[in-house]
Amino acid sequence: MQRRAKVQVKVWGDYACFTRPEFKVERISYPIMTPSAARGILEAIFWKPEFRYEIRRIGIERLGGQQAILRNELTSKQNKKPIFIENDRAQRTSLILKSVAYWIVADIVLTKRAVDPVAKYRDQFNRRVQRGQYHHTPYLGTREFVAYFSPISEEDTVESVDMDIGTMLFDFAFIEEGTRKEMEFLRHDKMGTRVAAGFAKPIFFDAKIENGWLHVPIEKYQLLYALEDGKCFTH
Repeated sequence: MQRRAKVQVKVWGDYACFTRPEFKVERISYPIMTPSAARGILEAIFWKPEFRYEIRRIGIERLGGQQAILRNELTSKQNKKPIFIENDRAQRTSLILKSVAYWIVADIVLTKRAVDPVAKYRDQFNRRVQRGQYHHTPYLGTREFVAYFSPISEEDTVESVDMDIGTMLFDFAFIEEGTRKEMEFLRHDKMGTRVAAGFAKPIFFDAKIENGWLHVPIEKYQLLYALEDGKCFTH
């Protein structure tokens, strides 16, 4: 049975912020969408535990410009205990992107839970894109920057842009670890869906835009799966 199928979608928005993790306080955006942000948009449109998305490449239809803004942010994470805004509010500067548009090209890859053919999920995704349907509002890096989406038309083109970005965040591996219970997350396996405890490990790659395209190395997904399956040294 074929276990992967290609999907693609055009996304755009008025503002975007794909935060570089090396800046601890101020939010500084990468010049282009990260693979993890692209995956988040696809999952917002359509997702099931029977498959995962692997981002293959991201095209730049509109690079957009940069804009500095001042935002109010919370210094504490919201939990069961109420937060008094006046005590936890901080003003921080963010360097964001303005008026951007991208193409996302990805593979739907079946997991061990899948019993239906991959074409079923591909067709469901395409129908939802055509109709503008989504599970939750997709966004461009942060939730306040809404992402709009549509099928890629014949009139759409990718900008001829070349750029050496350097080290870029690829995605996070959520690793189940009994000695490092820093967070809880859902784990989907053959037995069903369960709550697991562990930690998130960021994975990076050397990013370069060539002729308007950011290509995502497939070996990074092999590393991610090895980490999550406990087959790779993590400490």
